Amino acid sequence: MAVNSVKELIVYQKSYRLAMEFFELSKGFPLEERYAMTSQGRRSSRSVSMNLREAWAKRRYEAHFISKLTDCDGENSETDTTLDFARDCGYITEEKYKELTDLNREIGKMLGAMLNSPEKFLLTPDA
Repeated sequence: MAVNSVKELIVYQKSYRLAMEFFELSKGFPLEERYAMTSQGRRSSRSVSMNLREAWAKRRYEAHFISKLTDCDGENSETDTTLDFARDCGYITEEKYKELTDLNREIGKMLGAMLNSPEKFLLTPDA
């Protein structure tokens, strides 16, 4: 079955969910983190699904597709580090940390699979 929209990809759905969960969680961060961890974590977590949208739009060009997926992977790693800080600073519980880092890891594996086999997602001239 052909995927017609990036929104149908499980990796997109999971990355969007992680961004929304981080957003809700970050509402409880201290005010002094507004321009640091809160802003940075919201930006990096949202950037994964946003870059996926861009990658999807560039599927005719393998190099561009891979470049945007690489950006997704980097932003996903940055989000993981932000979650480490949030836990270690006492802003999130260990349980929530595990839930979100497990989701983050799943996203990373899916992005890795896409990077390893981009041809499965590229548009071909006859498509």
